Amino acid sequence: MASASEEGFLISEETKVLLDTKKGFTYFERGDVLLAKITPCFENGKCLRPNQISHEVGFGSTEFHVLRADPQKVDSTYLFYMIWSDRFRWLGEASMYGAAGQRRIGTDYLKGFAIPLPPLAEQKRIAAILDKADAIRRKRQQAMQLADDFLRSVFLELFGDPVTNPKGWEVVDIGAVCTDIVDCINKTAKTVDYQTPYKMIRTTNVRNYRLNLSSVRYAEKEVYDKWVRRLLPEKGDIIFTREAPAGEAGIVETDDLVFLGQRTMQFRPDVRQINSTFLLFEIMGGGIKRQIDKMSSGSTVKHLSVPECKKFQIRIPDLELQEKFEKIRDNVVALHNINSATAELPLFDSLSQQAFQGEL
Repeated sequence: MASASEEGFLISEETKVLLDTKKGFTYFERGDVLLAKITPCFENGKCLRPNQISHEVGFGSTEFHVLRADPQKVDSTYLFYMIWSDRFRWLGEASMYGAAGQRRIGTDYLKGFAIPLPPLAEQKRIAAILDKADAIRRKRQQAMQLADDFLRSVFLELFGDPVTNPKGWEVVDIGAVCTDIVDCINKTAKTVDYQTPYKMIRTTNVRNYRLNLSSVRYAEKEVYDKWVRRLLPEKGDIIFTREAPAGEAGIVETDDLVFLGQRTMQFRPDVRQINSTFLLFEIMGGGIKRQIDKMSSGSTVKHLSVPECKKFQIRIPDLELQEKFEKIRDNVVALHNINSATAELPLFDSLSQQAFQGEL
């Protein structure tokens, strides 16, 4: 399972003797599409595009569904994009079965899921458009990664290694530097399949220091009001994932009406002691990651409890130095947004939705 990415690409493969693959593996062929069936991999979009492996046949985890396109009816890359769509996963989540942490998507859902089926030539045209849009999206992600690498190096230069704390900053529980720490409501919010002003933050929206709201679930006002009664998310709050995966964080940097989905929690920094940017990088740093590795439980999926998260040990550098780092990050983000403006068009999610609706 770890060999397939959430982007649909093969991360790694190994060659085995055929006899060693007779038991405990799922057989597939080079042109097949693989789809993760277990939580949280299914919800996170773990999938494998066709023609990724180096051999004509392969063997993978039994937690993969194998989809083999009929070459007379459907293009395999087009099929991949149809099942890699946000709508496919959203509807699939409601069809999952099994105990918490072991929920799966069944073959009945796949067999009953309808997709637009234009002529093969049209499918190939649509797949080519989505390939190009996805390539642009991935290039933008690479640029963002370079910016993050630079900021991490600046963070280490200013504050030192969070694991060894060579500069001797005071260390306290995270609760001592936050005015509020709030968990999500631990049940699934009712969502709708049309846009509303009310956006649910899922773990998939929190990745790599960012809160990405380009692909969200929507809810009605009554659901939103119930889900924010503990604390209304505001600019500067840190959203943190306790599971699926554990340990991702991002800052709320929008005035959009958002609320916490399952397995997420919210830290509101006390600005008299700590600012959002420093807290974000401290949470995403090596010190907290080491604490998470010691705390997290779950044989299949790492899980953090709320009381554990409240015990995270956080350094408190001089506020003036924190503000210096925040200004550096703001400048880098502003520069990145200017340079990546053209890369945001066309939006992959928008094109994917149009393709699914037969409008591309």
